[in-house]
Amino acid sequence: MSEPFLSIVIPAHNEENRLPRTLEQVFAYLAGQPYIAEVIVVENGSSDRTLQVAEEFAARYPQLRILQNQERGKGRAVRRGMLEARGQYRFICDADLSMPVTELGKFLPPQLEGFDVAIGSREAPGAVRYNEPGYRHWGGRLINLVIRVLILPGLQDTQCGFKCFSAGTAEALFSRQTLTGWSFDIELLYLARRARMTIREIPIHWYFDPDSKISAVRDALKMIRDIFRIHMNNLRGRYDPRA
Repeated sequence: MSEPFLSIVIPAHNEENRLPRTLEQVFAYLAGQPYIAEVIVVENGSSDRTLQVAEEFAARYPQLRILQNQERGKGRAVRRGMLEARGQYRFICDADLSMPVTELGKFLPPQLEGFDVAIGSREAPGAVRYNEPGYRHWGGRLINLVIRVLILPGLQDTQCGFKCFSAGTAEALFSRQTLTGWSFDIELLYLARRARMTIREIPIHWYFDPDSKISAVRDALKMIRDIFRIHMNNLRGRYDPRA
């Protein structure tokens, strides 16, 4: 296959129920696009049939690649997928597809130009949230406030699971990523800011998934711990070019 214009990386842990619908929608969308694309599913430590489901789709769609990680960790899975991707642009896509795939064009030329990192935002002007309970919304805003105060001022939605990177940016950032869990987004955006890369927040339509695996309290505490790890990595020179 020729070098793809776009790589879509989908981390998948215990996603046998949601993955089929997501892949069907992704391939239906790509069938109508003028560019070459690849889809990479990175299965990481599932205890269900996620791997088998992905392999069944790979038998139908030659542009689908399956990578398997024995160790769990969303950040670990995304890192591998992004570094093994071949696309000129590389897009992280959550397995629940809570952002309709038809929004993907907002992250790519010609609709979007002059960026290094484009992040889906549920808070940027024009964004719309659907069916989200109030407690989840305000819990998320509180987490974002902590992130803005401690490490990423000005970014209104760092944790949305839909992000796009140019190939060079992906290779520069993911090769220095150290966090393997949910907080990997924060580290990547910190590295991008540190390198004075252009980050754009893209308003999206987003649908709340009641089967979300995120625990607001548990994951917020982990994020705070990881933010301090990022600062310590920086003080120790872990992110320096010579490191």
